Amino acid sequence: MSNVASSTGLVDLPTSVGGYAAVEFGPLVRTFARMVGGHPGAGGALTVRLRGEPLVEIYAGEAAPRRAWDADTGSIVFSATKGVAATVIHRLADRGLIDYDAPMAYYWPEFAANGKERITVRQVLSHRAGLYGLPAIARGLDDIIDHRMMEEHLAAAKPDHLLGIPTYHALTFGWLLAGLARAVTGRGMAELFRTEIAEPLGVDGIHLGTPPAGAPTSAAVLHGNRLSAVGVNYVSLALGRAYSLPGALGAAARALFLPGLDQLVEGDDPPILHTELGAGNGVCTATGLATLYGALANGGMHEGQRFLSPETIRAMRHVETYRLDHALFYIPMMWHMGYHSLPVPGARAGFGHIGLGGSFGWADPKLGLSVGFVHNRLGIGAMSLDQIASAWVLPLVVRGAHAARRTTALAQPVAA
Repeated sequence: MSNVASSTGLVDLPTSVGGYAAVEFGPLVRTFARMVGGHPGAGGALTVRLRGEPLVEIYAGEAAPRRAWDADTGSIVFSATKGVAATVIHRLADRGLIDYDAPMAYYWPEFAANGKERITVRQVLSHRAGLYGLPAIARGLDDIIDHRMMEEHLAAAKPDHLLGIPTYHALTFGWLLAGLARAVTGRGMAELFRTEIAEPLGVDGIHLGTPPAGAPTSAAVLHGNRLSAVGVNYVSLALGRAYSLPGALGAAARALFLPGLDQLVEGDDPPILHTELGAGNGVCTATGLATLYGALANGGMHEGQRFLSPETIRAMRHVETYRLDHALFYIPMMWHMGYHSLPVPGARAGFGHIGLGGSFGWADPKLGLSVGFVHNRLGIGAMSLDQIASAWVLPLVVRGAHAARRTTALAQPVAA
């Protein structure tokens, strides 16, 4: 149990919620119970750490029919995976294997094709490579789940007219980073999630795709109607025709839609779990994400060990562009190298990455605070509310963290 948590006492949890939480996080626990634990068939988890110490580790609901959510339950976190993949690249850069301002082609010679010889690692990490479009590199689901082929197709691809402009690389981001990492290390991104992230941090709850047999982490089954509405013929036809539209609608369609892509998340064992999609198929526990972002929130340190250098942490904290994102309908994403900030209460000072459905990992270096939030609901009807989960989680987390710091400070003995 955390020294911080034990010195302040624990909140009485609702009967629907398991785990523990410091007493200052009572409002967060009650909101979590209502927002996450109140949906039959679904569940989720939330972990909060302050200066590396666990203050909250709670979970509720079902991971699958007749299987309760527990501390080792992970869920597909979709685009929150990008933050983990980016951290792999930062670990390699920290050892001098990658220079952010070097051309991608310096490490990955095939990438120089079709006028890409000057695109830098920094541009790729901040979604400015002009390589976000799916129709130019893939025909359907079979292509999407062949991650080695996707890396090759991106190496051969031609950037479009939005090169240099922030345009969310919704799926291509993961293959671009995987191709770079493979060129430098000779290893795939799933292996690097283990060797560069999970093992150095001493956690199991960070995987790319299905956790291996024998792993403590078990993957929750997605709950809801998923993306079935996107596969309806007239919707699919409309989205396909939107490819050629100017502005945000066309960019979003090219970045996010491909005929048959909705099938990627169908079934209890969906195809998304059986590939290496560094942009979207991480299977993470809340504690796994909070542990990773805890190192990023505390100067690169984890349990007294150096995970990243202070210089690399400063580079990661820097906002690369304040320009509005062209594929996300001009939302001010404030892209870092692999992460984003948010102009909402509790998030302005931090960075992390939110995924489809609202799962996320987050670091607030000013407070030394980290958060992991995961759940398994994925349905068109609930999507809008789930997607903005950070809007209630982060303010309540920050409020509780400030209260815990005050309580701990008051509890410190006064020097004679």
